[in-house]
Parts: sequence; C-alpha cells; structure tokens
Amino acid sequence: MVEVALMIEGQNGLNWPRWQRIVSAAEDLGFAGLFRSDHYTNSNPPDLDSLELWVSLTWLASHTRRIEFGPLVSPVSFRHPTMTARMAAAVDDLSEGRLVLGLGAGWQEREHHNYGWDLLSVKERFARFEEGVQVISRLLRSDAPFDFEGRYYQLHEAILLPRPGRRNGPPILIGGNGYRRTLPLAARYSDEWNAIYTPLDEFRKLNAELNRLLLSEGRAPANVRRSLMTGCVFGRNRSEVGRKVEARTGGRRSPQDLRQRGLIVGEAAQIREQLAALAEVGVQRVMLQWLDLDDLQGIERMAQGVIN
Repeated sequence: MVEVALMIEGQNGLNWPRWQRIVSAAEDLGFAGLFRSDHYTNSNPPDLDSLELWVSLTWLASHTRRIEFGPLVSPVSFRHPTMTARMAAAVDDLSEGRLVLGLGAGWQEREHHNYGWDLLSVKERFARFEEGVQVISRLLRSDAPFDFEGRYYQLHEAILLPRPGRRNGPPILIGGNGYRRTLPLAARYSDEWNAIYTPLDEFRKLNAELNRLLLSEGRAPANVRRSLMTGCVFGRNRSEVGRKVEARTGGRRSPQDLRQRGLIVGEAAQIREQLAALAEVGVQRVMLQWLDLDDLQGIERMAQGVIN
C-alpha cells in the first residue's frame, strides 16, 4: 500500500494555532508525513496568514517523534542555497533524521515582485536552480572545504559545520512534471522525485522516463523514491463528496472529472482503491493536499477510513 502523507498550503492562512493542531493530528493519526508549501502569499489576493516555513519546521521537528516532513518545495529564488543547507541540516538533526528537503526553482510571479526577489526567465531560473542544488548537495555531502564557481553562486573554502548527523544529510526531493528540465534534474541530483497532480497514465510515462534517465546517469532507479502530491476531496458519503466538489469547483466539475485530472476524490473505500491504483504505477508515497486548515475532523475521519 502506498504511504499516505498530508500536504498543506502554508500561504492559505497558516498561523501558529492552526499549524500546531495540524502537526499534532498528522503525528497522532498515523499519517506517514506532513509537508507544506513555502510561499509568502498566493498568486492572487487576498493575502492571508503565511507562517514562515523553516521556523514552522523547526517547531515540528522538536514536537513530533515519528512523521517525516519537509517543504514542498523551498525555492532557491528567495532562499540562498548555503542558508537552505544550513537550516536543513540543523532541522534534520533536531528531528533525528526525518526531514525530506524539497527544493524548487521558484515560479510564483506575484510574491517575487511584491517582496523584491528576482524570478528570472524560465531558462535562467532553471540554470540557477541547478547551481543551487549543486551547492546544497556539496555542502551536505562534503567533509572537506570546497570552492564553487558558478554564474549565480560562488563559494570559497565552504564547509557545513557541524556536519549533518545523517550521512549526506537529508534526502533531496525535486518536484515537477517537466520532461525537458525537471526530470533530468531529478535524475541527476534527487533522492526523491515528486509528481504534481498527475493522472495514472501520465505518471506511468513520467516514471518510465525517469528510470531511463537514471540509468543514463549511472544511477539505480530503485534508489530514488517516487511520490505524488495531488488534491484531495474526502467525504463520509457520496452526498458529502458531491457537496465538497461542488464548492471547490463552483459546480463546474464532478467527482469523476477531478479523478481523471489526477485528484484523489471520494469516500474512504474509493480513496483506498485510488491509492492502490497509484501503487501499481509506481507511486510509493502520496501527499494529499488538504486545503481546509481548520477541518481537523475531516482529517481524522479520513485517517480512520483510509490508513487505520
């Protein structure tokens, strides 16, 4: 059976009381992990509470004992890779080795404009991202000082101290569905590839292409975990599922429409069937995007029906 984790959008009103309740629920209810986005705000107003990512993960690391967790994903566009590596190693050590370090290039134009960060063109953005991943990987994995001369980052006699407690530090996750840029980067640098809102047939194709790229890089496909982040609509019965889908889509989509787009939708038995189908195409962990940050009762009911 595929592992089931929660994913929340931190820019959708996350504050300390909500975060603490969600963390406790994920830990106590049996979810494999808890992941969250790293954004200042959404791409369109209104602006809502958005608890800072790494501060929130530090609290989680010291207030849980079991779940894996991490950013999905933390962009190099407004976090310098040397600082990301330092924070990630420290939080991973604090949690005794439970962090998954999700990294991204950055994409949301509004937050970069509003807060003074340079997003760059898509081509330049991915070139900077590759350099950032290289810097983070080398800091986590190198026991000796090193130099790095890139277009975007330059390091001189750089070393991360104290050394990570986990050999090579936390695993690096690279997320995305792009054949041309994202999959080659995942094949080169990641310990986990995370697909986003991907239907079964498309995941199967992406997964096969990643296997091909990994072999061309001289890496064993089995050494890279495969995960999927996708939307989730859970209801106790068909009518509750229908009401939630109608509210989510403004009445423009049916539950089946959303399933065909790669979302996990339904009652507990239906969700278990969809998870089993994901496992058959190679998904090892699914991060279910839970948008209502105050619906702890729904999270509990889903856990009872799906994973317990």
